[in-house]
Amino acid sequence: MPKKILMITGDFAEDYETMVPFQTLAAVGHTVHAVCPGKKAGQTIATAIHDFEGDQTYSEKRGHNFALNATFADIKPADYDALVIPGGRAPEYLRLNADVLAAVRYFFEADKPVAAVCHGAQLLAAAGVLKGRTCSAYPACRPEVELAGGIYADIAIDATVTDGKLVTAPAWPAHPAWLSQFLAVLAK
Repeated sequence: MPKKILMITGDFAEDYETMVPFQTLAAVGHTVHAVCPGKKAGQTIATAIHDFEGDQTYSEKRGHNFALNATFADIKPADYDALVIPGGRAPEYLRLNADVLAAVRYFFEADKPVAAVCHGAQLLAAAGVLKGRTCSAYPACRPEVELAGGIYADIAIDATVTDGKLVTAPAWPAHPAWLSQFLAVLAK
């Protein structure tokens, strides 16, 4: 059964972590509304490409312009069946927006599926929804997960973890497992 999914993203979200879930979820029949605070449908966000090239952390390059198809100011979280939070740099500043945090909290309070990847855990931590939950994220976000009361899942970069209706992964190499588990949670 097709679901209506909200994706909260923003400038310099990770390119693959934005584009791939958006396209994959739409390709299997779900409606995905990608929004960014302060921007309207038809406007774009700049994405960043994070590669693992043997350095101590990922490298960052300019990605694509990703077109938003809904307006953050107009959405009502209750109209959606699930939430997707891409990683990259966007969660770093989106977590400062009270309306974004309220939207994230809504999905947990309503016990709806949430998928977060990489730095998306920064939004979960700031929203205060990780207490007692197992959550994976990019390893640099481990302190935030743990300080928020979450249990950090130290898993392979291409693995994922599901805790109830929360599906998380460390980075985009986990897309096959992450999206597969999220689709399984959506189907329940």
